[in-house]
Amino acid sequence: MPDRTLPRVPLLPVEEARQKAADVGIPVPLAELNIFRVLLHRPRLAKCVSDLLLCLLFDPMLDPRLRELVIMRIGWVTGSDYEWTQHWKVAQDRFGLTPEELLAVRDWQHSPLFGPTERAVLALTDDVLATGTASRANWEAATAQLPGAGVCLELVAAVATWIWVSHLTRALEIPLEEGVASWPPDGQPPAAHSRR
Repeated sequence: MPDRTLPRVPLLPVEEARQKAADVGIPVPLAELNIFRVLLHRPRLAKCVSDLLLCLLFDPMLDPRLRELVIMRIGWVTGSDYEWTQHWKVAQDRFGLTPEELLAVRDWQHSPLFGPTERAVLALTDDVLATGTASRANWEAATAQLPGAGVCLELVAAVATWIWVSHLTRALEIPLEEGVASWPPDGQPPAAHSRR
């Protein structure tokens, strides 16, 4: 079993990460996150990732609640503890999702908590996770629920982006931030819950 405390690429010291972030125009608070303490070994790459994430997170066309459900579903299905744990708190504190809604993405197909829009978005997310594309039926269901081409484009961009983030954090074994508990709220990783 890998040592989950040591990433494959060492974390930059926080002060060095802050300086590198400032040098390339990344908001300094991002530099304190372990993912950026790794990415800032390559500042230009870190800047590109930062720009994409900031666009999707802070200048969205897609409803942020839907985006957070997508991120949590991806984190769960792919087994990305980093992604699930980072967004567990963000989804609740910033976007008003409840713990029950977040836990329900583990088995969304059987949850009464989601309406047609959430179900269509989660079905499309599962398609992309499973096959790299969306079935015609799930694409049509999602686009029927979303207001316009730009929002549909952003949905697919969000799915693709956070799949990439999941792969990055898992492949590089990026650890959780210090003092953060794994797989909130119950500490159970996907194998204990997933029916996929």
